[in-house]
Amino acid sequence: MPNGQYEFAIRFLMGGLITALIGIIAKVCGQNVGGLFLAFPSIFPAAVTLVEDHQRKKKQRVGLRGEKRGREAASLDAAGNAIGSLGLLAFAIVVWRLLPDRNHWEVLAFATVVWLAVSGSFWWLHKRYCRR
Repeated sequence: MPNGQYEFAIRFLMGGLITALIGIIAKVCGQNVGGLFLAFPSIFPAAVTLVEDHQRKKKQRVGLRGEKRGREAASLDAAGNAIGSLGLLAFAIVVWRLLPDRNHWEVLAFATVVWLAVSGSFWWLHKRYCRR
């Protein structure tokens, strides 16, 4: 199996396993508890390990060890996921508060703009203030 297909297979398998686990949690503990776990990005664990592996192998091809670069790339990916999650939280709050009283297309459009603004703002703050 070519390298790219192998990575997709791992992501698919990890995402499916996490989704199945969340389904079991919902069945045992109830829908409200299961719903909380749906916010977990099911592809993230596989993606972050693949990012680390890619960067490490890239450095090894030129004769370097690459562990530090791999960890840094994985941490940057994790930071992006956390920032995106904050944007999705803002999106969910807007939809939750406005959807009962307004047109659903307008609410979704506005929530998307809020998501973009929140995620973009936090990413800009991260890049500006979280440098080494």
